Amino acid sequence: MNNQIEQITDRIINRSSITRTNYLDKIEQASIAGPARSQVSCTNLAHDVAASSNNEKMILMQRTEHANIAIISAYNDLLSAHQPYGNYPERIKKAVARQGHVAQFASGVPAMCDGITQGQPGMELSLFSRDVIAMSAAVALCHNVFDGALYLGICDKIVPGLLISALEFGHLPSIFIPAGPMPTGIPNKEKANIRQQFAEGLIDSDALLEAEVKSYHSPGTCTFYGTANSNQMLMEFLGLHLPGSSFISPGTDLRDALTDVAAERVCEITALADQYTPLGKMIDEKSIVNAMVGLIATGGSTNHTIHLVAIAKAAGIIINWDDFSELSAVVPLLARVYPSGEADINQFHSAGGVPFVIKELLSLGLLHNDVSTILGQGLDAYTQTPVYIDHQVNWLPVNQSLDRSIIREGKDPFSASGGVHLIKGDLGRAVVKLSAVPSTHHNIEAPAVVFTSQDAVKTAFEQGSLDKDCVIVVKNQGPQSNGMPELHKLMPALGVLQDRGYKVALVTDGRLSGASGKVLSVIHMTPESKAGGAIAKVVDGDMITINSATGTLVVAADLNSRDGCLLTDQCSPISLGTGRSLFAGMRARVTSAEQGATTFE
Repeated sequence: MNNQIEQITDRIINRSSITRTNYLDKIEQASIAGPARSQVSCTNLAHDVAASSNNEKMILMQRTEHANIAIISAYNDLLSAHQPYGNYPERIKKAVARQGHVAQFASGVPAMCDGITQGQPGMELSLFSRDVIAMSAAVALCHNVFDGALYLGICDKIVPGLLISALEFGHLPSIFIPAGPMPTGIPNKEKANIRQQFAEGLIDSDALLEAEVKSYHSPGTCTFYGTANSNQMLMEFLGLHLPGSSFISPGTDLRDALTDVAAERVCEITALADQYTPLGKMIDEKSIVNAMVGLIATGGSTNHTIHLVAIAKAAGIIINWDDFSELSAVVPLLARVYPSGEADINQFHSAGGVPFVIKELLSLGLLHNDVSTILGQGLDAYTQTPVYIDHQVNWLPVNQSLDRSIIREGKDPFSASGGVHLIKGDLGRAVVKLSAVPSTHHNIEAPAVVFTSQDAVKTAFEQGSLDKDCVIVVKNQGPQSNGMPELHKLMPALGVLQDRGYKVALVTDGRLSGASGKVLSVIHMTPESKAGGAIAKVVDGDMITINSATGTLVVAADLNSRDGCLLTDQCSPISLGTGRSLFAGMRARVTSAEQGATTFE
């Protein structure tokens, strides 16, 4: 093992000693001998089996030998990534039945599309939907009649929410089942260029819509490397997916067969079988470090500097942004997938995908191989890719990159360090992702131009008042203020300014995610404006210096002499339509971004 990886891991283990012990005690107390339904009353069980077939009733009423598997799904027709899940439950039930067990559809959970809500009021519910999903899944599992669970989820807040809930019920084995990406549409870079043309007024909305529909065009996950696909990558690094299964397209024989294998496998790791693998013990400090390493090595979503913190906390493990930044210093960038490169997720998978990245990281001693997965001990199985031969799934080793412009060997990475870095300074602590930002734009010194909304930035851009070197500061975008929406509406305009030759950067207490592009963006600023953060005191003209190499941000102003609210609109309450008033309690109790922006204790 790499010495620095070991040191960081040991630090996390020591930091988490009390909370991890308490967590393991909690799930141990939840564990019982035999099927969970053996602990419920006859009346309870009668309600559970009432709608089952006669054969299922016979199995479930025996109580002692056969497993009952919960299916928890984020299916809806609104999300292209989740639409394929519509027929999964029936397929899973048949696969489980062939093993002599029963699967019940336990619950659907809400699943919003960040692509639909970008720049809309609904985006202010997005981050909190993660915790709502976790609670929704907990409602299903609290019936205490299940021996294992299968989770159907892919996109941004959905997988983190499901995993947080699964860890709350960590005495149960759990497997996550993907549905795969849509086929490649127009290249992502071409789509981004068209968006910039629209921002400049060079094309109309009809032309923009035509391009967008050609990009997002069928069932399956969006093909850029945003949070959705970063989620899938992480599930492999955590050993919660079958190896190499994340990016197999929907509607294929291999995709269907992998779903069957996952359903069969969960039956083999319940407490009724010989390979009992409770999730809460399977996911430990080393697993979390592996996930962080995977995120950094692939240039994954900055949302996971929030989500992984919350996921780890659900397992009693405490991580912070220092851990991410120090790991990034020693973990090389092995993949370039849009927006960090030209390739989409299908091309990444074809070039060797997650199995090759894991293989290379293992060879460098940058991953812990003494971890548990749904297949047993170690990550060696996760260096293989699935193929469909003679009506069954086989796994073949991935020994080389088939396209070095997309994936590199560990000895010849795209860069010696990963793309996620901690920025500290006069405004607090923040995150910057450099893997998609040209090196000539890693540092900037320019005056601040201050806003309190995305729309105000767009208006200023259209009026031409941003045609200059500047640091765009967008405050009041943190979790306490308005739910910490993603601010992608800014990216086309800021990209245009950079292409015009101006030095430009973004500083905000809001989010951008894995779709962050070529503009230097200092995000997740903590403490946020609403919590009294110094970002609230920045005014137009303050000279800001950002140095990514040293990880510093300096404001040439006496911020301590200023009040927190300098303009009336900066302190005005947000609008509470579109369901936002229902989330006031979550805004009031949410933790900081670095603490996972969670509403849970």
